[in-house]
Amino acid sequence: MAAEAHFIETIIGVGILLFAAKLMAELFLRLKLPIVLGELIAGMIIGPFALGAYILDADGLPLLHINDEIRVLGEIGAIVILFMAGLEMTPKEFLKGGKSSFTVGTLGVVVPFFAGLVVFQVFGFDALQSMLIATALTATSIAISIQVLSEFGKLKTPEARLIIGAAVVDDILAIAILSVVSSIAGGEGGVDNIDIMEVTITILQVLGFFAIMLIVSVLVIPKIITPRLWKAKGSVEGIATACFFGAAALAGSIGLSPIVGAFAVGMALSTTKVFEKVENYIGKIGLIFAPLFFAIIGAQVDFRQVNLEILMLSGIIIAIAIVTKLFGCGLPAMMFLKDKAQGMRVGIGMISRGEVGLIVAGVGVSSGALTSDVYSTIVIMVAVTTIITPIWLKMEYKKEQKSQSGQPQVSNP
Repeated sequence: MAAEAHFIETIIGVGILLFAAKLMAELFLRLKLPIVLGELIAGMIIGPFALGAYILDADGLPLLHINDEIRVLGEIGAIVILFMAGLEMTPKEFLKGGKSSFTVGTLGVVVPFFAGLVVFQVFGFDALQSMLIATALTATSIAISIQVLSEFGKLKTPEARLIIGAAVVDDILAIAILSVVSSIAGGEGGVDNIDIMEVTITILQVLGFFAIMLIVSVLVIPKIITPRLWKAKGSVEGIATACFFGAAALAGSIGLSPIVGAFAVGMALSTTKVFEKVENYIGKIGLIFAPLFFAIIGAQVDFRQVNLEILMLSGIIIAIAIVTKLFGCGLPAMMFLKDKAQGMRVGIGMISRGEVGLIVAGVGVSSGALTSDVYSTIVIMVAVTTIITPIWLKMEYKKEQKSQSGQPQVSNP
């Protein structure tokens, strides 16, 4: 009976979150605001730390719980979104933008990490706490930016390609840093026992694993998912799903973010004969999993613990989060794209933080390295940057549309 009650709790939660997300999506569409933002705010409003706490069942208990099963569904949503993003970029395009993506992605990790490390040590935090906060500042939540770019039909633009490529590099490096910092936080020696050679080897291992995964996906996946082999209705779509989930699981098992594996398989399928069939199918799956993912992220934000000290600390970390991505990603993007506005949009598109920031916060609290105040601060930073990014990107594209419509038409003599 307990298992059945838990299952019912999960499906009720999914139903409430999905309904609230689509309700807010409709409202935001009419207000001409990014739909993804509406879905995120829907989670915050209906979540267990807001209105959800007052929606009670027959026993007088809150009806909505964000349990482990709902979190897993959220992670599946992130995997689906990144697979969709992979389909939009061919391996040739990814390699063509390799130099720019690698530079922008690397600086997007290095600049926030060292800025956070220095600033928070100046504010009196110890080396390990500063390192954990700095790690939370590194990784971009690419799912948010992809949804906004998709809404505007901008996924094929040079800045979108650079955002996606750089965010993948960014994510890989951030995961490498996370694995190093997590082992330091969990170990007994702490910061004093850091072995630079060991840290370097760990980061190189993560990069090597991704390179191998990408090469294998590009060489093997098109041979597996082909109309010659799979003729029954739904077989191609089913095998494609099995492949990107399998790659996500493999990535997760070797220490990478699972979304990196899904992205690699999407990219491998972008030039195959089954591309249109898979794209059409995954687009329909994304209509459910994408809003659910954003609503679940929003529902986990708890503002009840907030006090003046946390707000001040949050203001500092949010400022660092925004400025370091604008400079670390935006400036080099301007140089590579040779366009100030496009480079600016790359910097903005990289601002939103996501899963890695929340994972770092969790690791820090569970190891005792972070206080509950600092944990709340990191969660607020993730929430605010996630809200800012779609609004700011939309404003930039609106500005571009206005400037284009305002240009005088040149008539032929």
